[in-house]
Amino acid sequence: MITKQLARVLARVAIILPRAKALLMGLLLLPLAAPTLASQLNDIQFSELPGSRLQLRLTFSDVPPEPTGYTIEQPARIVMDFAGVESVLPEKKYSLDIGAARSAVIVSSDDRTRLILNLDELPVYTSERVGNQVVLEVGADTATTAAVAAAPMHSSTNIGGSAQFKPAGNVAINNVDFRRGESGEGKVIVSLTDPAVNIDVERTRGKIVLTFLGAELPPELRQRLDVTDFATPVNSISVDYDGRNTVISVDPHDGEYDYLAYQADTEYVLSVKPLTVAQVREKQKEFQFTGEKLSLNFQDIEVRSVLQLIADFTDLNLVASDTVQGRITLRLDGVPWDQALELILKAKGLDKRQEGNVIMVAPAAEIAERERRELETRKQLEELAPLRTEYIQIRYADARELFSLFAGQQGGGQGGGRGNFAGGREDQDSRSILSARGSAIVDERTNTIILTDTEDKIVQFRDLINAIDIPIRQVMIEARIVTANTDFEKSLGVRWSYLEDHNMSDDSIGIGSGSQLPGISDGNGNGPDLSAPTTLHDPMLVDLGVGNPAGSVAYAILKEDFLLGLELSALEDVGKAEIVSQPKVVTGDKQEASIRSGVEIPYLEATSSGAASVTFKEAVLLLNVTPQITPDDNIIMSLNIDQNSVGELFTNVITGAQIPAINVNSLQTKVLVSNGETIVLGGIFEAQAIEGEVKVPVLGDIPFLGHLFKTTTKQEDKRELLIFITPRIMQDEFLSFSK
Repeated sequence: MITKQLARVLARVAIILPRAKALLMGLLLLPLAAPTLASQLNDIQFSELPGSRLQLRLTFSDVPPEPTGYTIEQPARIVMDFAGVESVLPEKKYSLDIGAARSAVIVSSDDRTRLILNLDELPVYTSERVGNQVVLEVGADTATTAAVAAAPMHSSTNIGGSAQFKPAGNVAINNVDFRRGESGEGKVIVSLTDPAVNIDVERTRGKIVLTFLGAELPPELRQRLDVTDFATPVNSISVDYDGRNTVISVDPHDGEYDYLAYQADTEYVLSVKPLTVAQVREKQKEFQFTGEKLSLNFQDIEVRSVLQLIADFTDLNLVASDTVQGRITLRLDGVPWDQALELILKAKGLDKRQEGNVIMVAPAAEIAERERRELETRKQLEELAPLRTEYIQIRYADARELFSLFAGQQGGGQGGGRGNFAGGREDQDSRSILSARGSAIVDERTNTIILTDTEDKIVQFRDLINAIDIPIRQVMIEARIVTANTDFEKSLGVRWSYLEDHNMSDDSIGIGSGSQLPGISDGNGNGPDLSAPTTLHDPMLVDLGVGNPAGSVAYAILKEDFLLGLELSALEDVGKAEIVSQPKVVTGDKQEASIRSGVEIPYLEATSSGAASVTFKEAVLLLNVTPQITPDDNIIMSLNIDQNSVGELFTNVITGAQIPAINVNSLQTKVLVSNGETIVLGGIFEAQAIEGEVKVPVLGDIPFLGHLFKTTTKQEDKRELLIFITPRIMQDEFLSFSK
C-alpha cells in the first residue's frame, strides 16, 4: 500500500517540475490565505450486476473525500454526502428500474454534494473509493458485507486514515416536539443524535406507532403530550422506552386522516394531515371497507365461534339467531373486520342488521320475512291510528301550487275559493305524502291548507312546508344599451362663368350698384343672375359647385366687352351622437320578468276585400330576463333585449299610404355572471366610407390645374352598438327576519 502511494506521489512530482516556474509566478499573485479549490463530480454511471444488483460509479476531478451519510427505512433511501465537492452534472434526477432502486438524485450546495438513492426496500450495500472514483454497490451479498448491514456507510479504501463506524447502540433521542403546519396538519418532530437509526412505522388499532430501534431515550423525555388545543388531527403523543427501543405512539382523531414520515439528517418528522371531503369520497370509492384489520386462520370451525371472535375484536354486541348453524374453513390475513364478516355471511347464506353497536345475524330469508311482517304491522297501525285536523298557514308560496307538488289528486275549485285534495280514493297518485285515509282542503282566500291525517303524516307534512315555504331571493337586472354615431362629410367644388357682349358697360352689369356679376353665384348657391343682358355665350361654362356650401370664394376678370368669373365653394360637416338606454327590472329567482317602453306606429294596410285597415308597428325598448341564482351566489340569466326605432317611410303602392320602416337591434343569449359584475353581452360596429369625384373630361385630368375643373366629395359614417348587463342579488331584510 505504501509503495503504491509513493509511486503516485513521484508521478505527480514529475508532472509538476516542468511547470514549477509558472506555478511560482501564479502563487505570487494569489493571497496568502487562498482557499483550496473544491473537487467536482464530473460523471455518474449506472450498471446492472447479476442477482438484480445495482452499481453506481461516481467520477470526480480529484481524489474524492471520505463519504458520509445515513439510511432511511420508510421511505427506503440511501443518502451519501461528499464534503467540499461541487456537482457539474447536466441532470439532477436519474430514473432507474434496477432491482430495488427506482431513482437517483444529485443535489449540490455551497459546501457539499448529496447523492439520494430512492429504493423500494432498504438492502445492504457497500461503498469503495478507487482513485478518483467512488463505487457504490446496492444489493450486495449479505455473507460478504455483514459489516455494512450493521452500519449505514462503509469505505474499504481510505487514503491517510482508517474507516470509521458508529454503532447503532450510541443513537439516542435528543428532543420530541409538536407543531401545527400551515395546512392544519400535525407534525411530530424527533431530534436524533445520529441519523443512522432504523425506524419502524406502523398503524395499529387506530394509532400510528414509531419504533426507533436501538435508540435510547432520556428519562426526562418519557412523557405523554396532550396536543388537542393545536386543532390538528392529533389528540395526544406518548413517548416511552421499552428497554431496547424508543416507542412514540401518536393518537389521531377518529376521523379520516393520512400521514407521511420522512427524515432529514438528524431530524425525523411524522406529518398527520386531515383529508378533505373529496379525498374521503375518493378513498371510499377505492375501498368500501374501513374496519380495523385482523387475521383469521381456522380449519373447520363453527360459524358461531367465528362470529364471537369478530364481536370480541370489535367490541360490538352480536346477537345470532338459533338458525345460524354450520362450520367454515377460512384463512384471512390482514383483512378489515367488516370485510371478513361480509365474506363469512355470504359464504353461509346469512345477513346482518346493525342498530347502534348491536349486530343481529340470521339467515337472509329469515331477516327478509321478519322485515316484511314489520311493514305489515306498521301499515295496520297506520290504518287504526286516530285522525287529526291541522290548519297550516302558508306564508310566501301559493297554497294551491305548493300542495300540487306533492298531492296525488287535485280536485276542482269549490265555492268560496276552496279546493279539495282527497287522500283516500283508489285512483290517488302514489306520490302523495298523505295516507290512504288522509285528505286536505286548500282555502285560497286565506292561503291556508286544512289537513286531516294521522299524527305522523301531519308532522311529515309540516317539515316539508318549513323546508319549501321560504321567501324567494330577489335579483335586480340592469341593462345598458349604448349607440354611438359619427358622421363626417367634406366637399369641394368649382364654377366657371363667361359673358361676352361688345355693348357691355359698367352700368349694364350693375357695377357699383351692389348687384352681383352675371353668371356668378349669389353666395347662397343660387347660381347666376338670369336677368343679366343677353350674351353671345351661355354664362355658365363649368357648373361643379357644392350645393348649399358652408362658404365660397369668387374671382372675376372684367373688361369692356367680356366677363370671366371663378367661384370656389366648400363644405365640411361633422356630427356625433350617443344614445344610452338603461332599462332595469327586479324579479325573483327563476321567475321571468319583462319591461318595455316605446311607441306603436299606425299605418294603412289594404285588406283582401280592397278596403284599408289601420295596422300598428311597434318600435320599443324591451328587456326580457329569467334569472337563476346558483349556490355560490352567481347568476345564470336567459336574456332577450330589443332596441327598435322608427326608420324611413315607404309608400304603399296599393293604398298610397306611408309605411314606416323599423330599425331593429336584438340580442338573445344565456350567460353566467357574478353578483354585481358588469359584462359586455355583445356589440356591433359599422363603418362606411364614400369618396366621389365629378370632373370635366380631359380638363379635370390635367395635373394640379385639373382641380379647377372637378368636384370632390368624401363621406364617412361610423356606428357602434354595445350592450352591457349587471345583475345584483338584493339582500332583503325580511329574508333574514324570517329565518
